[in-house]
Amino acid sequence: MPQFLALFLCALFLIADTATAKQVPDAELRTLLTQTVNESSSFYDRFDAEVWLVDMSGRLKRYIKDPEQRLELLKRVHAEAKRAEIEPELVMSLIHVESAFKRFAISSVGAQGLMQVMPFWKNEIGRPDDNLTNIETNLRYGCTILKHYIDKEKGNLIRALGRYNGSLGKVKYPAKVLRFWQDYWFINHQ
Repeated sequence: MPQFLALFLCALFLIADTATAKQVPDAELRTLLTQTVNESSSFYDRFDAEVWLVDMSGRLKRYIKDPEQRLELLKRVHAEAKRAEIEPELVMSLIHVESAFKRFAISSVGAQGLMQVMPFWKNEIGRPDDNLTNIETNLRYGCTILKHYIDKEKGNLIRALGRYNGSLGKVKYPAKVLRFWQDYWFINHQ
């Protein structure tokens, strides 16, 4: 059984916090976002990325028909996920749930782009002109936010995904992301 699935099943039984939590500015996260958004391009291992690109491209084809657009998105997801030290497949799962790979998606509460980032973060870090529908910008913000919540929750993906979605204490959203990860985006690295 994949490690994340075991974590998911254990977390379902251990979640005691049933109150919802809205995504609000967090000083520590503001500092982290400021730092990472201002960094130059990240470096990633080319061999691993190429192997990953071949596999993921086939999976993503039904959502993004143009091969150049598909590969460009996959390269950026891989680079930003690795920069943030999170699994690229988890990011793909989150994007799948959040926007179905629609770059210009806007939610009913105003979240924008592939990873559905709330626009208040731009002002919080002093970058009001950032475009959250820009793929690289959206992934940089989204991966940084997700990593922060994973760290804050000490690796508990149920709680971290709940924080990301503003539904801390509820399992519907985290379960959906983890189900996409297990059923569609998971790569066995053994």
